[in-house]
Amino acid sequence: MTHPLIISPTLARRLAITRQRLAGPSPKPNANGLLDVVRDLGCLQLDPISAVARSHLLVLWSRVGQYDLKQLDQLLWHERHLFEYWAHCASIVLTEDYPFYHPMMRSFPQSARTREWMEHNEPLKRYILREIRRRGPLPSRLLEEDGIHPKTWVSTGWTSGRNLNRMLDALWIGGKIMVAGRAGIQKLWDLTERVLPDWTPRDRLPERELVKQAAQKSLRALGVATPRHIQLHFLRGRYPGLPHALSDLEREGLIQRVEIKDKQSSWPGTWYLHTDDQALVEQVTDDWEPRTTLLSPFDNLMCDRARARQLFNYDYTIEIYTPKPKRKYGYYVLSILHGDRLIGRVDPEMDRDLGQLRVNAVYTEPGAPASAGRAIARAVEDLAAFLGAEEILYNNKKVPGLWKKTLTG
Repeated sequence: MTHPLIISPTLARRLAITRQRLAGPSPKPNANGLLDVVRDLGCLQLDPISAVARSHLLVLWSRVGQYDLKQLDQLLWHERHLFEYWAHCASIVLTEDYPFYHPMMRSFPQSARTREWMEHNEPLKRYILREIRRRGPLPSRLLEEDGIHPKTWVSTGWTSGRNLNRMLDALWIGGKIMVAGRAGIQKLWDLTERVLPDWTPRDRLPERELVKQAAQKSLRALGVATPRHIQLHFLRGRYPGLPHALSDLEREGLIQRVEIKDKQSSWPGTWYLHTDDQALVEQVTDDWEPRTTLLSPFDNLMCDRARARQLFNYDYTIEIYTPKPKRKYGYYVLSILHGDRLIGRVDPEMDRDLGQLRVNAVYTEPGAPASAGRAIARAVEDLAAFLGAEEILYNNKKVPGLWKKTLTG
């Protein structure tokens, strides 16, 4: 075995940020640029909260700046280069990556409980498929359970008792139906064969080969990563036999080991770099092009909270479900990326009726530079323009003195 490449924590952060398209030249804010970003990230997590904007829109904005939302709709609902499915959670994914998702569709449902529930509710399943075939694309509100008498799904979660929605989700994960469009956040369901384009790749790869390909995609999106990081990214938890796949890839020269070493010691674990990114190590050493932007709570750079703590010494907990008096930072807090560090947080809220972006609070991380104030102000201004805000209102009482003059004037 060759000796691992030794890199510093700073280089590890820069590799991660660059592969996430958050450093270097910004991708073009057009359909091709958006598609390139999704190719590099692998997926865009979906989340319905729109206190600022929906997460997948913010993830793209953080990388390309202001773009026309119609171009994303074109990729999703007209050209069908993208579709909605389950990656590390409900996500927008690439149609060209369909072979990665087909095994999950084929094997669903895996649990005996779900299989039993679906068998008991076969009439509901047939009804839904018949109505969608006859009348689709359809929103769930135009489908009824009356007269079917389904066996109720019981759980402690939000789906308890909601048989129709539960069956729609089951048919979606099982690959029978897909989201064919949206009216606002309302999904329009149609049969999969009417949604996927003819050019969709339908190769059935052997499991080991599929894991090897998916692991490379995950590793490249991460820059450098341990097996645990790879396992939690992209197709979260769906890498059977990952250690064997990584051994194959290393033997074939497609990935290599790296050692992340600071002045005191090496970071624990086995770390990998994709060999296609070897040249990137020199680039982020000698030709680093940093940016300053704001990141969604569900941004791909931070969706693995433990990895974010290790790489950036940055601890993020989303407080959406925390009672307001107990929140430390705010309801929907965006992290401030400045160069190769996460230096603070912004608690914004978009009032669409008044056309105002309200910044409820700004927080600094230890060691945040005072010189970052102007770049942060520009990032907030760019976000306001993307959201269509005509005014930015800061809460002066909750802006740190370090940046107060720059942010609030």
